Amino acid sequence: MSPIDRRSLLKAAAVAGAAAQFSWAPGSTAAQAAPRAEAAEADPVTLDWLEDGGLGAAPGSTVGVPWPKGAYEKEQSFSLKDEDGKEIPVQSWPIGYWPDGSLKWTAHAVGAGAGSGKLTLTAGTPAAPAKKVTVDRRGGTIDVSTGVITAKIGKSGSTLVKSVLRGSTEVARTGRLVLLRQPEIEDGDQGTVRYERFESVIDEVEVEQEGPVRAVVRIDGKHRKGGRSWLPFSIRLYFYAGAESFRMIHTITFDGTQEPGKASGDFIRGIGVRFKVPMRDAAYDRHIRIGGEGTGLLREAVKGVTGLRRDPGSAVRTAQFEGKKLPDPSTWDQRVTTRLQYIPEWGDYTLSQLSADGFSVRKRTKKGHGWIPAGGGRRASGFGYVGGASGGFAVGLRDFWEKFPAQLDIRDAHTDEAEVTMWLWSPEAQPMDLRFYHDGMGQDTYPEQLEGLNITYEDYEPGFGTPYGIARTSELLFWAHESTPAADDMARQVEAVRTPPQLAAPPQQLVKAGVFGKLFSRPDRSTAAKAKIEDHLDFLFTYYKDQVEMRRWYGFWDYGDIMHSYDPSRHQWCYDVGGYAWDNSELSPDLWLWFAYMRSGRADIFRFAEAMTRHTGEVDVYHLGKWAGLGTRHGVQHYADSAKQQRIANTTYRRYYYFLTADERVGDLMHANVDSDETFLVLDPIRKIRTEPYTPDRNALSIGFGTDWSGLVSAWLTEWERRGPKWEKAKARVLSTMETIAAQPNGFVQGTGLYDLDTGKFAVAEKPVVGVSHLSAMFGLVEMCAELIDQIDMPKFKEAWLDYCRYFNATKAEQAARYGSNFGTLLLFQGHSRQDAYAAVQLGDDKLAARAWRQFYNSADTWDYKESTDWSTKKVEGPTGLVPGSEATWVSTNATALYGLAAIQNLALVGDKMP
Repeated sequence: MSPIDRRSLLKAAAVAGAAAQFSWAPGSTAAQAAPRAEAAEADPVTLDWLEDGGLGAAPGSTVGVPWPKGAYEKEQSFSLKDEDGKEIPVQSWPIGYWPDGSLKWTAHAVGAGAGSGKLTLTAGTPAAPAKKVTVDRRGGTIDVSTGVITAKIGKSGSTLVKSVLRGSTEVARTGRLVLLRQPEIEDGDQGTVRYERFESVIDEVEVEQEGPVRAVVRIDGKHRKGGRSWLPFSIRLYFYAGAESFRMIHTITFDGTQEPGKASGDFIRGIGVRFKVPMRDAAYDRHIRIGGEGTGLLREAVKGVTGLRRDPGSAVRTAQFEGKKLPDPSTWDQRVTTRLQYIPEWGDYTLSQLSADGFSVRKRTKKGHGWIPAGGGRRASGFGYVGGASGGFAVGLRDFWEKFPAQLDIRDAHTDEAEVTMWLWSPEAQPMDLRFYHDGMGQDTYPEQLEGLNITYEDYEPGFGTPYGIARTSELLFWAHESTPAADDMARQVEAVRTPPQLAAPPQQLVKAGVFGKLFSRPDRSTAAKAKIEDHLDFLFTYYKDQVEMRRWYGFWDYGDIMHSYDPSRHQWCYDVGGYAWDNSELSPDLWLWFAYMRSGRADIFRFAEAMTRHTGEVDVYHLGKWAGLGTRHGVQHYADSAKQQRIANTTYRRYYYFLTADERVGDLMHANVDSDETFLVLDPIRKIRTEPYTPDRNALSIGFGTDWSGLVSAWLTEWERRGPKWEKAKARVLSTMETIAAQPNGFVQGTGLYDLDTGKFAVAEKPVVGVSHLSAMFGLVEMCAELIDQIDMPKFKEAWLDYCRYFNATKAEQAARYGSNFGTLLLFQGHSRQDAYAAVQLGDDKLAARAWRQFYNSADTWDYKESTDWSTKKVEGPTGLVPGSEATWVSTNATALYGLAAIQNLALVGDKMP
């Protein structure tokens, strides 16, 4: 996003009132004025925490709350109270509007004092925090104060955070990013390894919010060494009123070169965030804390006085272990006091997590001396502290072991200035090798590549399996302490790192507000048939959750995705078979998970969907280069397949998380897609099967009404809803494409149209064509059309969509009678049953409702799930599998996603019409 766009986006709320209110009259070409809906104040909303414990040790939490159309205007303020009626300071702002300009979504931030209980949100005047967040831009730094700590943020140079103070005491300084580049990789034994050290260099700093409860500062730049700058970063720092900590969202975008078959290139050996920590206390009053398994901690002093041959006294030993300032040494046993100089000072510590299943801790006295092991375990929490009785600095990295290889380093704690580095990619791991995994195997021409597709399902093309432009986002927390915290307090910090507290709007509010097309309802077990479907939905989610653990779907680039297809002969997912490996959002598992969460409010489903959204929006999509705005079809590597498609970059998969949490990084990703229609000039999606000569024409681009348009319109609608900097253009694109799809001779059944980038319209075809694919509606089109029809009064568009819904699952004779020819061989009837259900409600047609349930229960597809399916798993043990676990050989992710969406939407739409 350009700096101008970002600044405009920050002002979006201020200009939201300028939005035109309209309805769309049949056959019209412009928005017509229409009166607003009567405003009626909404009922109070009870917000709750996803997990027990409330805010805990986190700095704050932000939640998105939806509202019914017309309930509130954009100027509305909100107040928050706890269960005892006490006012809780809250900062609120709009993040989405209905087309009439009324509030659709609002975001609400709470800081210290939010507690652990439920909170009630109502219209009203917010309470002011006792300690406000303030932002001061006047000096050479941007100074952000929470009322407890102050961070001095750099405006240029390599230091992002120049200083962190608690009161007047500096707790940390010189916060910067570090990058290790290994220019050559050894494919055999490692020889002498050369490193190049790069550091962050700031290009731009922007204050996005400045209190009173929440402040956000964004920093963009690149890593630099000498004359070379690369690996762009985007950092956001979050500060909440009254907090002693702050949060960092850290994003890198890979722009290096790694060519298959070559040993030289841009191989990352380490990515880290580093701070210096002043050490003011005596060595025996300096403390190290390193998180182990669960809330476990390695609790040590730089100079330990426990376990010695001579005992300093129980009060001394207890105080040191608890992290308290020791009594004056003159009160100790003098046999210890007079020999303190002979007790080693342990200045360096390292915890490395090189796999999802093991970490090790070691320490040494100082550089140049040997390391000794200090313990280990399976899965470290990603937490560390260095400091002393007069204060210290704690750091935590979320998903530390899930996104291995990670590492925590503490150095020079025995000197006046310690250094703590949280490595997002451990320098002790193998270098980050992103080279394509095979040599092409002779697939040099399109016919050869199509033959490869027919055997491994991989759509290979030379040069397309590149990681250039993919990204990854990480989340860190930092605490500035006035003394070494007690063990219980640190355990709460560990929990905040592992599972950041999240306020949530209840499912009933999501249903009541009518957001996301009104396609979900609360779980319902009122009848045996409904209960059985609910059981199946629970089974499928639990199975995938267990498979992530059994199959170790973890790692820096992999965590958050799931596999596509299963190989029952090997009792293994097809992790190494062409297009059957990583799923990359194929047939919308992202949507299944978010709909499953929104109807249930289940924390485990939210966290699973959150990890997937972070992954699929970053790793599976290009953010730089010629394919920016396109995603990659499913494959052995997330970027391996040559099918670079709009349907994978689909904004629909991001908008649920954004509106539920107001996450700015996901907001960036959605805004970046507003102009992704331009990508059709760059890459012809059907180049391998096209028979006629083709040169992209910006005024006549062939774009499908299904997988292509659904991705485009979701970006446009979201920009319009958010009143982003390009919302007027986006609104025009939404309306013009809806109108010109509806004007086609066969509407959606026409399949494709010639799109004009300059006008944002499809040319109306002269002849009717039947161009239906079973994939067209399965990448968010069902969900987007439901939202569009709910928000925009355009009868012709609604008619075109309902026709598509009615006839996809119709008989071939019925299709031919309506369109002149049938739709050919189709699949995915169970997934399409939700279109029958939607049309049944819109048209009041009980026959369509009955057909929806017939297709749901008795689809002709062999891979669709049936009631007769063996809804169970079988044990996998040695020597059958690598690790013990379970398998359901009949499960595929395509079928799971579509079953889940069909079940949820059919229950919501025609649950009362079940057979």
